[in-house]
Amino acid sequence: MLLTSFILFAITAFFGLSNAGIREMTGRNPPAWLTMVHGLPAAAGLTLLLYATFAFGVAPLTIIALILFLVAAGGGATLNLAFHQRNRLLPRWLLYLHLVLAVSGFILLAIAVFA
Repeated sequence: MLLTSFILFAITAFFGLSNAGIREMTGRNPPAWLTMVHGLPAAAGLTLLLYATFAFGVAPLTIIALILFLVAAGGGATLNLAFHQRNRLLPRWLLYLHLVLAVSGFILLAIAVFA
């Protein structure tokens, strides 16, 4: 389950970096379809990680990764609902905070899965 969650987050990271690149290079928000393609595997990976944590128990490093992903998900939801859906430009500070939290969680999950 952790490996599947990791793969889902890897897909999420690819599309998330694409979203951030579009925001930075064009100065406009990424298209809605791309944000959905980013959010759906993120939600699936987070759900699977939550299930594995509570159903089977995981290493403490994985729990820290889960917490980081949960906070990053809150930031992503805020970016989507408070800005993107209202056609307001995504604030860079929140975009980068979301990115740093998610990448940190991803690295910790990778260490937990492959170490």
